[in-house]
Amino acid sequence: MELTGKRVLIFVGEDYEDLELQYPKYRLREAGAEVVVAGLEAGVVHKGKHGYPQLSEAKLSDLSADDFDGLVVPGGWMPDKLRRYDEVVSITRAIHDQGKCLASICHGGWINISSDVVRGFKYTSTPGIKDDLINAGVAEWVDEEVVVDRHHVSSRRPDDCPAFCRAIIEVMG
Repeated sequence: MELTGKRVLIFVGEDYEDLELQYPKYRLREAGAEVVVAGLEAGVVHKGKHGYPQLSEAKLSDLSADDFDGLVVPGGWMPDKLRRYDEVVSITRAIHDQGKCLASICHGGWINISSDVVRGFKYTSTPGIKDDLINAGVAEWVDEEVVVDRHHVSSRRPDDCPAFCRAIIEVMG
């Protein structure tokens, strides 16, 4: 498998976009990666925007970027809530600083903005945060299903999940 021996962190919190978390979680596991879904607390079940439950398997403050090969940031309203926490910002920034795969979809780019890691990168996202990304210093925002710029992968919406996951696997492989 393409990602055997790799570890991927996925953020979870209330009002995550169901498909943008679940699709990458299962696709990356299928590719051989160990996937850890983590939130502000371990053992908490969060509901997605469409009601799908997801257990937070680990507490973010107990984790280190050194233990992961990549990070997936799903969208929904969750990123706006999580980006207010130091442990979210610090692990995102560390993943970026270490040149590891940083993948965000839809509103997930909000966490990257708050982590101050988007300057000079080409991105896509939901059009709803286009101005936020541009104002944070994105070199170019485009309306495409997936954008890969060095170790950053970005996509717009749930329908882009197949291309999003292919790109994550390529960057991490």
